[in-house]
Amino acid sequence: MPFEVKQEKQYPKPATAVFEAAMKAVSALGGKVLKQNPTNGEFEVTFDKKVLGKVLGDRTQMAAKVTAQGAESSGIAIEIYPLDAIGRKLMFGARKGVSETVATWFLAHLEHHLG
Repeated sequence: MPFEVKQEKQYPKPATAVFEAAMKAVSALGGKVLKQNPTNGEFEVTFDKKVLGKVLGDRTQMAAKVTAQGAESSGIAIEIYPLDAIGRKLMFGARKGVSETVATWFLAHLEHHLG
């Protein structure tokens, strides 16, 4: 079973609005931005073992890209995977459901901030 989660979602909002909402969602979840390029709509974030007061058991990293699909529509593609204590991609021994939980919470916060 792969530990990484890849998801794509479409929104009837401009890419800049989706990118700004994504940054607010990252902040709300306590994520740390590693890389950010608003021009390309790309960013990378790490989340600690504890998100929203709940201990998930593994650190995670998320890479995301927001793409414009028209003047008033855009999409976001995310990839989330667990990290070891040194910050490398965890290939075995990860706890089940951590990446899925972070993905679900991130998308829920993103949609909340999009209004």
